[in-house]
Amino acid sequence: MSTNPLPKRREFLYGLGASLGSVAFSSLLAAEENKAVGTEPRQGHLPAKAKNCIFLTMEGGPSHIDTFDPKPKLAQLHLQEFTRSGEQKSAMESGKRYYVQSPFQFKKVGQSGADMAENWRHLAGVADEICFFRGCQVDSVNHPTAMYQLNCGNRFGGDPGVGAWVNYGLGSENQNLPGFIVLPEVSYPQGGAANWSNGYLPAQFQGTPLRPKGSPILDLFPPEGITAEHQRKNLDLIAQLNQQHQKRHSYHDELGARMESYELAFRMQMQVPGVLDLKQEPQETLDLYGVGKEPTDSFGRKCLLARKLVQQGVRFVQLYHGSWDSHDYIERAHGNLVHAVDQPIAALIADLKRTGLLDETLIVWCGEFGRTPDNGVRGGTAYGRDHNPHAMTYWLAGGGVNAGHTIGATDETGMQAVENVAHIRDFHVTLLRLLGLDDNKLTYYHAGRFKQLSQFGGKVIPELIA
Repeated sequence: MSTNPLPKRREFLYGLGASLGSVAFSSLLAAEENKAVGTEPRQGHLPAKAKNCIFLTMEGGPSHIDTFDPKPKLAQLHLQEFTRSGEQKSAMESGKRYYVQSPFQFKKVGQSGADMAENWRHLAGVADEICFFRGCQVDSVNHPTAMYQLNCGNRFGGDPGVGAWVNYGLGSENQNLPGFIVLPEVSYPQGGAANWSNGYLPAQFQGTPLRPKGSPILDLFPPEGITAEHQRKNLDLIAQLNQQHQKRHSYHDELGARMESYELAFRMQMQVPGVLDLKQEPQETLDLYGVGKEPTDSFGRKCLLARKLVQQGVRFVQLYHGSWDSHDYIERAHGNLVHAVDQPIAALIADLKRTGLLDETLIVWCGEFGRTPDNGVRGGTAYGRDHNPHAMTYWLAGGGVNAGHTIGATDETGMQAVENVAHIRDFHVTLLRLLGLDDNKLTYYHAGRFKQLSQFGGKVIPELIA
């Protein structure tokens, strides 16, 4: 008597898919695995403190060497020229070069003694809430492909963004707001809206960008004279017509997503104005985030809005700030950039802690790659740095992270990660784990195989989790 259990439905379908009828059965398998998933809240795979995520994306590649990873050795090597040869990924990593010391002094901050450049004046006050990770590496030195890998796990775009995966896995806690909201710059990051695409996931999981200037959402309010009852009747008629059409074209999920978007837009008219109106916030809160002052006003508004959105149950909020691509004059460039984000980010952490939301909100700070300890010799000396995929510093706060610790290390010049080295896919897997999601279970059947955020499988970085 066999002790093997009866084959599961999935295994039975796989067996059929291996026969001559594989083409016919592939769609059947996809239908079995990709059952219609709505945006309603769902339980994760594992217990977790974090319920939502605020993803602070510093587009352009911030320099770890000039922010959170001091390299005294560069003071000895400053302006020393050398020639790098051998197999390199780009011209920025080869040829005649010179070392550049950091223009910023570093200090130990908090009880944890975290390393920070001295111009992070506000963030130093919440250093003990942060877990710094110096071991991450990526595969590309080009901005668009590196941005895609950071956001989608795939250098070539077309795959779902991190927020789309989280939205797919956990759903939205507020059915009147999108589960994944993006707060971009006036100009979109390199790679454009594909950075927050739903990819091959159902369309309702894509990111919803809010306009950085003017009304965050166009046509949020109905024209004068159009009542909610009038809109409801119009939507009911449209839904009836669309449902008839959908019965004849059941394989086109875009129509269902469009119908849901109409309904969501109707519901948003009731809740979004209050959430997006920062004028309702006390002046003390506006001052905390630097709203109404330069250069903190723009990013301060985004950070305050992110707090309000997660407070209202939005699952994933991604903020963009750029450009950190400081090939020249890094003291001026990074100095201005840090000044613009330092107070708002520190305020976000402190405000979430004050309101009791920090334990259930995961904050991530990152760029698409790090910077080199040197610069290319190209006709003049303008202290800056090139792109570096071999070393960078990411940090996390809240949501069950190992706060007050610095994990991993780079070599004496900051060129290579040498301790706790992990690929970006491992960072993605860890981010999902902190939210209670298992990357190996969070899959979607597409193009003949089960796909996941980590692409080819990754592993949790346990040192980042408390």
